[in-house]
This record gives sequence, structure tokens and C-alpha cells, in this order.
Amino acid sequence: MAGSYDFEEQERLAELKAWWEDNRIYVVLAVIAAILTFAGWQAWQWWGVRAAEDAALLYKPVAEAAKGRDPKKIADAAGPLIAKHPRSFYASESALIAAKAAFDAGNLDEARKQLEWALDKGVEEHRGVARTRLASVLLEQKKYEDALRVLDGNKEAAFAASVADLRGDVMLAQGRIDEARAAYKLAIDKAEGRSPVRSIA
Repeated sequence: MAGSYDFEEQERLAELKAWWEDNRIYVVLAVIAAILTFAGWQAWQWWGVRAAEDAALLYKPVAEAAKGRDPKKIADAAGPLIAKHPRSFYASESALIAAKAAFDAGNLDEARKQLEWALDKGVEEHRGVARTRLASVLLEQKKYEDALRVLDGNKEAAFAASVADLRGDVMLAQGRIDEARAAYKLAIDKAEGRSPVRSIA
């Protein structure tokens, strides 16, 4: 009985050795791939943290400049951040701040440039705000069809009321009274209870 057991064990060992001979290269490659994947993921995490910290540091001068409301200082502070970390939340925020400062100073072209960048390349969280502000700038520039095209791009329910309200403003400026009235009605219907859009009712 013991001899039979030894023979079975030897057979299993032989099969295991044969399998190892046939597959060892794949096992080694799989282990190496797992190690490299883990190392790459760790490096990516480390790089992401460093980039976020650097973007936060570069954002400080933008925030400081925003307190003084000097559009040139804000744009000068925002430029390096946007160039170095264009996909960061801070870059989008800086573009919105620079656009507002330019708009308040009457520099509609600069405001439009910053808002187009935020809409095209900024983080998702800022695109709805960038879209409505860009449409407002285009309305001020009397570029009504461009403003409507920008508003047509809205897919966010949270901005439905303000987009409809702005659409009404654009159509009113074009003399399209009935369409403006319908847009304002839609804005009221879409507005939440405390929304300022409800005040147009």
C-alpha cells in the first residue's frame, strides 16, 4: 500500500515538474507584470499627490490677486497654473476667476477666451458655470447665435433653469418675443424653490 502511495506521489511530482517546465516562463512573466503594475500604480498615485500639491501652491497667488480685483494680476497669476496643470480643478477655478475679473473690467474678449478654455479643457465640475457665463459674454457682445449654440450644449439638469433664462434673454435681445416668453416659462418650470430665476415670474 505504501509503495502504491509513493508511486502516486512521484507521479504527481513528475506532473508538477512537467507543468512547471512548460509554464514557468508565463508564471515568471505574470509575477513581473503584477509587480510592475503595482509599482506603476504607486508611482501614479505619488505623482498625482505631488501635482495636486503643486497646483494648490500655484493657486495661492491667484486667490491673493483675486482679492485686489486687478484683472492683469489675476491673469498673470493664473497663466502659469493653467499652463503647468491644465487638467486640475485649480486651473479651471483660476480661469473662471480671471474671466470674471476681465468681464467686470469690460474686457469681454479676455473673459470669452478664459471661459472658452474652461468649457473646453476645464474640469467637468466647472463646465456648466463656464457655459452660462460664456453665453452671457456672447450676449453682451451681441453674438446671439453663438450664445444660443453654447447654451444648446448644456446637458446638466442643474443648469436647465439658468440656461433657459439666458436663452430667453438672448431671444429677447433678438426681438423674438414669443420664443423669449416660452424660454422664461421653461426657466420658471425648471427652477427649484429658492432659485433666483423664480423671481422673473
